[in-house]
Amino acid sequence: MAHRTRVFLTLALTVTMAAAACSTGGSTSPQASGAAGGKPNIVLVLTDDLSMNLLQYLPHVQDMAKTGTTFADYTVTDSLCCPSRSSLFTGMVPHNTGVFTNGGKDGGYATFHGRGDDKSTFATSLQQAGYHTAMMGKYLNGYDPKTSGVPPGWNEWDVAGNGYGEFDYDLNENGTIKHYGKTPQDYLVDVMAGKAAQFVGSSAGAHTPFAIELATFAPHGPYTPAPRDADAFPGLTAPRGPAFDTLPSAAPPWLASRTPLTDKEKQKIDQDFRKRAQAVQSVDAMIGTVQAALDKAGVRDNTDIVFTSDNGYHMGEYRLTPGKQTAFDTDVHVPLVVTGPGVKAGATVDQPAENIDLRPTFEALAGARTPDQVDGESLVPLLRGTTPQAWRTVGLVEHHGPDFDKTDPDKPTKNSGNPSTYEAIRGATYTYVEYTDGTKEYYDRSKDPQELHNTAADLPADTAKQLHDTLQAMISCHGATACRH
Repeated sequence: MAHRTRVFLTLALTVTMAAAACSTGGSTSPQASGAAGGKPNIVLVLTDDLSMNLLQYLPHVQDMAKTGTTFADYTVTDSLCCPSRSSLFTGMVPHNTGVFTNGGKDGGYATFHGRGDDKSTFATSLQQAGYHTAMMGKYLNGYDPKTSGVPPGWNEWDVAGNGYGEFDYDLNENGTIKHYGKTPQDYLVDVMAGKAAQFVGSSAGAHTPFAIELATFAPHGPYTPAPRDADAFPGLTAPRGPAFDTLPSAAPPWLASRTPLTDKEKQKIDQDFRKRAQAVQSVDAMIGTVQAALDKAGVRDNTDIVFTSDNGYHMGEYRLTPGKQTAFDTDVHVPLVVTGPGVKAGATVDQPAENIDLRPTFEALAGARTPDQVDGESLVPLLRGTTPQAWRTVGLVEHHGPDFDKTDPDKPTKNSGNPSTYEAIRGATYTYVEYTDGTKEYYDRSKDPQELHNTAADLPADTAKQLHDTLQAMISCHGATACRH
């Protein structure tokens, strides 16, 4: 890419030359100024269930890593769609959003909306700061395009309900319901790409700063690729790393009895992995379409693009069939790639970052105030190559389980893993987990990157106490300062 634009991968955040506004409220540099007074445009590409091992099939994202900044230790607050997305929108951890699952009394759109979480998001902040905002694709589990309406903060709203199959879905287009069928041109990711390109053109033409969230259902199951990609990657099989079909030592009770994968399960894993690689081809093409629209409008040099995912995905690791919701890195560690003005090219940030940091980052870029209740902190300094004097050392993960909700599209299938309730902290070199039944896990990822040796029982007493105390402080924290450990 000849031009620098930020693409937040799965929410990769970018910083413009005006990034100083994040802490000072100052004006932007003339070099980064656009027709809208120098405020950068923001494009967030949030994928669904995209694991780290799919990055190699996304050439536009690989190019973003070369021209922008990659976060090596980016964690989600839960490896589950709704809790993670709620944290991204609000900048708050699950115990502050109240969203722990995809439905029921402690999750889903109903809880998010019922608690008023949708009244204070990065969208409401950016809209108040003069941005033209757009939401396209997937919102939150339980959102019904026919009855749920358009939440605050969004100027353009093109959102589906059950769009996992990519065809035969309803789209709420600014309050009007439109049904899309089964023809190739109805493929949801492509529809999103076309609408995003139009939004870029109209916003740039109006000399208005804009922010778009492009939230794909892909590559979530049933892993439907665009028809043009249905024959891609012949013979592709799932990675067979050290954790594949291997049970960790001292495994927690929910996992300990898992038997080795059968040949049939391995075959299905290989088939599904190939379909996932095929499905992300449309996501990569969408990024290219948006970049081309930015070029055509002449605003790419003043646009931050972020690429990320709401959670990861395991496929055979730890003897588990495809799924998520665990505290293993396969599930909670996801990509975050950012490109744009002021973002260091080819850089890797090692400091821990979390999806709660995206809201305050967007607000910093826009020169908007971050509300006091936000638990995350702006990534702008890190994008510019500096580290704040005070920065977190761990990310918090909060999970409620097991999940037996028959209406949940993420309900674990047999043998895919269905953990009981746990809280965890993920540092740069370790992961520590506590379950409500008293079970604990500790993985020293500096020595055991595959997380195959649970050494919680072998920790020195003072280390074990420190980890426990840190976790207990985190699960009751409120606000950025308290949630920084």
